[in-house]
Amino acid sequence: MRKKSRFITLEGIDGAGKSTHIKEISQWITNQGIEVVCTREPGGTPFGEKLREMVLHEKMDIMSETLLMFAARNEHIKTVIEPALNQGKWVLSDRFTDASFAYQGGGRGVARETLRTLAAWVEVRSPDLTLLFDIDPALAQQRVAQSTPQPDRFEQEQRLFFDRVRDAYLERAQQNPDRIVIIDSAANLSDLKSTVINILNERLV
Repeated sequence: MRKKSRFITLEGIDGAGKSTHIKEISQWITNQGIEVVCTREPGGTPFGEKLREMVLHEKMDIMSETLLMFAARNEHIKTVIEPALNQGKWVLSDRFTDASFAYQGGGRGVARETLRTLAAWVEVRSPDLTLLFDIDPALAQQRVAQSTPQPDRFEQEQRLFFDRVRDAYLERAQQNPDRIVIIDSAANLSDLKSTVINILNERLV
């Protein structure tokens, strides 16, 4: 087992079920004798969690939303991600920069060049592995409706919004095939768990 630090991210539209697998992946890493830091975006720090509440629940201009996401990410990188990686720990994050290209870029229509510029300002290291949980937006919205009594302003978006977000995620995967692995999130949970573990064993052992 390679002991050097690793940065792993999970991505997908709301309702894709990616968060279900964080505990399992964390346990797999721990079983390798490696310390893992689990975190999320937006959020991951006290400052980031405050911005998360604003982004998820307050109406705002699209660029304000985008800048807040990257402000939270900058704090996240500087105070959580980079320190952990420098200590030899592995970091497992529920979303990272790919989410901005998907949601603010694909969903909201922010120019890709703007997002690339912001990413260059704040990113020190890109993920070593990204698991993209892909699912039809119609099924994802059904899941959200069944499990979320008070959806946030992203979860309340219309189907076309999530179609664009999904397309942007798949575009990112096509552009980064060595880093991003697409997982069929419509499969049954048992098969999904096996798929995730197999990917970890193939890519990280």
